[in-house]
Amino acid sequence: MQNGTILQFFHWYYPSDGSLWKKLKEEAPRLVELGFTAVWLPPAYKGTSGGYSIGYDVYDIYDLGEFDQKGSVRTKYGTKEEYIDAIHSAQQAGLEIYADIVLNHKGGADEAEIVKVRRVNPDNRNEFISEPFDIEAYTKFTFPGRKGKYSQFIWDYKCFSGVDYDQKTKETAIFSILNEYGEGWDEVVDDEKGNYDYLMYDDIDFRNPAVRDELRRWGEWYWKETGLNGFRLDAVKHITPAFYNDWLDHMRNMTGKNLFAVGEYWAPGKLPLLLKYIDATQGRMSLFDASLHHNFEAASKGGKDFDLTTIFNDSLVAARPELAVTVVGNHDTQPLQSLEAPVEQWFDPLAHALILLREKGYPCVFYPDLYSSTYKDKGHDGQEYEIFLPACENIEKLLQARKLFAYGQQRDWLDHPNCIGWTREGDDEHPGSGCAVLLSNGEEGFKTMEIGKGHAGKTFTDHLGKYPGEVTINEEGQGEFHVGAGSVSVWTMAG
Repeated sequence: MQNGTILQFFHWYYPSDGSLWKKLKEEAPRLVELGFTAVWLPPAYKGTSGGYSIGYDVYDIYDLGEFDQKGSVRTKYGTKEEYIDAIHSAQQAGLEIYADIVLNHKGGADEAEIVKVRRVNPDNRNEFISEPFDIEAYTKFTFPGRKGKYSQFIWDYKCFSGVDYDQKTKETAIFSILNEYGEGWDEVVDDEKGNYDYLMYDDIDFRNPAVRDELRRWGEWYWKETGLNGFRLDAVKHITPAFYNDWLDHMRNMTGKNLFAVGEYWAPGKLPLLLKYIDATQGRMSLFDASLHHNFEAASKGGKDFDLTTIFNDSLVAARPELAVTVVGNHDTQPLQSLEAPVEQWFDPLAHALILLREKGYPCVFYPDLYSSTYKDKGHDGQEYEIFLPACENIEKLLQARKLFAYGQQRDWLDHPNCIGWTREGDDEHPGSGCAVLLSNGEEGFKTMEIGKGHAGKTFTDHLGKYPGEVTINEEGQGEFHVGAGSVSVWTMAG
């Protein structure tokens, strides 16, 4: 089996020109050649800003770029026909396709309703700060452009537990909707902000059985239309785990396939919350390793003062490797975005080596790290910035090393604050496999590391071309491997 590797095939500032689906179709054979086995695609349904929507401001989950709604037929990424064509082309090339599923909220309702609510304290959503009163809220979704095709379900205020805007008074606040399915909020894992069920827009109320039924029907429809292989589940910390337990069971039973799922529970440096969520979902989904990303960011900013022996401390890949999807960046952590926490450029190849060349974790590479990106936007201070994200240095060679060499027994030398390494012995299934990896966040370094007696007498060179010379493995299966200052070297069999 080839090592699995995901590509997040978009970023927040991808151009709004309807080209992404076509680009995937064109790029799929090259991505397979590079070593990718799966692609995570952005939300494919119509958002509140139509052809400009990134997709997380969901309007109509049945409109995959087919209907004239929100000022556009296509989405930011293309039409429904192009989407399905790209999926099938990518699958034929050898890629699995993971769809971005955004079921926490809906925005851009078609009609307003008079809704009875209570104001809540935004810092403690369990604290109500008003008696019940009426507001005018945009909570009715009739989808006039779709005219009932695929589903005649009408969403109204009974489908939501909260909103953040009163059309009548123009007041922005967090309002808890009083409906027949219970006061307050759905049960979630974390007690952040008292209860962090409410995130944005019209918050979907999963206590309503009609909502749960509709989302199961939609899941069936979506899979039958597209033939997807799995899901990236958005904002799971804001959704009751009971919903996704039921929904994923339904989807896997209905398809007869063990559809892959990874949840976005972004809690940097808070491994216990990730583990608590895994317990609540009983291992039904993987999670992105926000804790490891947090370590990468700290290491990139700390330079030689960061202790590399701690790089995996409190990470999901150390605690539950079988459920850890490891990342160096994503659309939320990229500069100028909501969870901005970019890993600095010099550390980018080191971080990628740490996720791509070790035996544990399921790595996910971010679009700009392969393709680079330039964009402009306003920062949190209101000033406009121009951002250039270069591709990760040697990313294609690192991916090739994962595809060809990073197999077999792993031996670790995570034993020096500025220089760590490991070896992979290789295996019979992958001829020529085996590698020795060395990282430094300080001065030039070296280690004598064992790679296995089966390599005795063989010559190794730096696959990345960063460090000159050759290493010959001795009779004990050991070699003295080197790395440049602030760099990474991947030693593989020469030739």
